[in-house]
Amino acid sequence: MISSARLAHRTLLAASAALGLMAAPAAAQDAAAVHQRALVLDGHVDVLLPGANPRYFADDGKSFSEIDKLKAGGVDALVYAVAVSTGPQTPEGQAAARAEADAKLAAIHKIAADNPGDVAIAYSADDVRKIVGEGKIAILIGFQNAYSLKPDVAEFDRLQKEGVRVAALNHAGNNAFADSSRPQQGAGEQHGGLSPLGKAAVTRLNDLGVLIDVSQLTPKGVFQTLELSRTPVVATHSAARSLVDNTRNLSDAELDAIKAKDGVVQVVPFNSYLLPQPADYPARLKALRAEYGLPLDRPGYQGADDLPKDRQDAFFAAYRALSPQATVKDYVDHIDYIAKRIGVDHVGIGTDFNHGSGIPGFKDEGEAPNVTRELLARGYTEAQIDAIWGGNFLRALKAAEVGAQPQARAD
Repeated sequence: MISSARLAHRTLLAASAALGLMAAPAAAQDAAAVHQRALVLDGHVDVLLPGANPRYFADDGKSFSEIDKLKAGGVDALVYAVAVSTGPQTPEGQAAARAEADAKLAAIHKIAADNPGDVAIAYSADDVRKIVGEGKIAILIGFQNAYSLKPDVAEFDRLQKEGVRVAALNHAGNNAFADSSRPQQGAGEQHGGLSPLGKAAVTRLNDLGVLIDVSQLTPKGVFQTLELSRTPVVATHSAARSLVDNTRNLSDAELDAIKAKDGVVQVVPFNSYLLPQPADYPARLKALRAEYGLPLDRPGYQGADDLPKDRQDAFFAAYRALSPQATVKDYVDHIDYIAKRIGVDHVGIGTDFNHGSGIPGFKDEGEAPNVTRELLARGYTEAQIDAIWGGNFLRALKAAEVGAQPQARAD
């Protein structure tokens, strides 16, 4: 349980940050104590269902966000995303995605129902602080990829009623609502960012008080969302494109625009977004795909999940070896870059654990204190670290709630 002293200290941290106090570097302080006092929130974690691809599980056969790992890492809150992959644009494909999304939503509620002494579902920023104050882990429900929805913005009303408080329109692959930063092979930008349906969805999510996540959108989609949204947005799992030119990362112009909307960019420890690929990477990848009989006109590891289990394991081991391995220092370089570019009040942490993310030193929730340790080593103050871990995200979530149209809310 969280002590009253810890709660009082958190209140003092928030007040001090608001007044601009606590400016002295805290590097000399005990990192474990600083981490323990912070409200540690992970802004994006996938949900694993039984039978999911084994490579998304940790070496112990469990998820990277098991309750024991959350406790070991001092993680107080997280956003579990009801995320699905984009499949065929057919009724059958979308029905399968809807079934998967419904199963993941049920799985999130089951985690809380099965562990009432440890976990509770949060439906607001205030709920998060209340649940954490009771010594429990707060779970917010996120949503990713409107491919699983009917082409109707009223679908978001249903999701909000079922507890969704953070929502992204897409994932890898375009859908009826928006273009993806990683479109299907040859698809390009089909909508020029957001489709008319996607633009209507931005307004509807604002009305419902749901925080909009822009992490997977194209730049055009990001700028359109920012122009249309009445409230701040968040990028729950991205990194800095000026450091690594990956389409999943955000350019300086996007960072600046998110700041202008008082939003937050949560940095993801996904290896390929943190370090640039070597010059010979394309040739080596092509050779690896040829070795395993995979189509040469498809990117990355696409198609490898269809290999037999033993060849799949060998392929992914070789695939990972093609790229340099990022460290916690490399990860915090992206946090540091964004903080310096747009301010420490606009950066946070979202891991994308359970979907291929994780690096040595921050491979699961249990290693979260290593990030605090590196931030302290770079001179970040305790108040700033508290803001990076949870305060900034909760501010954006609260703003989304305040901006809702009362008649639209189901809660």
